[in-house]
Amino acid sequence: MPTHNPSFTVDDGVEVPNTASGEVWTVGAVILNQDGHAFAQKRSPGRRLFPDIWDIVGGHVQAGETVLEALAREVEEETGWRLTHVRRFLGTTTWTGDDGGGLHHEADYLVEIDGDLDHPALEWSKHSAYDWFNPDNLKEPQTRRVSDPRPHRTGHRRSSGQVRTPAVNHDHGYRDCSPVACLRG
Repeated sequence: MPTHNPSFTVDDGVEVPNTASGEVWTVGAVILNQDGHAFAQKRSPGRRLFPDIWDIVGGHVQAGETVLEALAREVEEETGWRLTHVRRFLGTTTWTGDDGGGLHHEADYLVEIDGDLDHPALEWSKHSAYDWFNPDNLKEPQTRRVSDPRPHRTGHRRSSGQVRTPAVNHDHGYRDCSPVACLRG
């Protein structure tokens, strides 16, 4: 699906969900380094939604913005890096946060970026730390339940928080797992 003046490329066959008026959509970017480790940042303890949680890069789709435009904007805002290529659609998930904001739909993608991976420009008012994760520094999955009785994110405990992992679309053969494990299959 083409975006308005995209500054990035998209692999053929990458799905982009249709968003409906009145729905709240978010995006997530799984960014891997040269060692295959996935980037995550720790949300500040004062955040209204998922405080003190390790999370992939992403955020809300703004009015008038496409899903992929939001993805590019969020990567740049949260890391200072520039989205260059969308490689794979990882899937969508629907979840209810712990902020009273209602139902959210999230589309997650495996992406390539341009920038200094050793020095992300975090939004320090929103994030307190960053790290690169791989299967060796993640523990057994924990299911996080919030106000909705359905299971939400499958995450992994690390330090004093959890890692929110990307959405996984079972129709595409992925399973609930860490970003790195999902990508390695």
